[in-house]
Amino acid sequence: MHLHKYEKIWLAFGIGCLFVFLTVIGVSAFAEGNQPPSCLTTIDPEKVDQTPPFDKPGLVKTGNNEYQLNIVVSAFAFTPNQIEIPKGAKVTINVTSKDVIHGFEVAGTNVNMMVEPGYINTLTKTFDKTGEYTILCNEYCGAGHHVMTGRIKVVD
Repeated sequence: MHLHKYEKIWLAFGIGCLFVFLTVIGVSAFAEGNQPPSCLTTIDPEKVDQTPPFDKPGLVKTGNNEYQLNIVVSAFAFTPNQIEIPKGAKVTINVTSKDVIHGFEVAGTNVNMMVEPGYINTLTKTFDKTGEYTILCNEYCGAGHHVMTGRIKVVD
């Protein structure tokens, strides 16, 4: 089979790009420890209300300017839906769902998670700016999806 000179160049370029891409992914995954979220943290969706820490959802102080925010998402509601956080606090957000797939987005930040029943999603965020942030469900979850909101108020 005869390949034209330009075909050989493009073939070499394509294979080279593939090699570079796979090398970057490999270095990122193994050397720097980047991995997809784990599904190891599970919960029985029927017993969310009896399982700590979701039996008492809300903000809990865990250390010096460190907090844990436990939120339960269910049919068109976030529990709790009004949260007050001190400015500069490092907050570990734990979210789970009791019924269907929901979204958890804090508008104006990079907090965005898909919340599935039976799994606990965890994310750590430091709130450096005072103000009010809206919590939204960004996954369609039923007829009342459009009224599913909450508020985070960051105070001094």
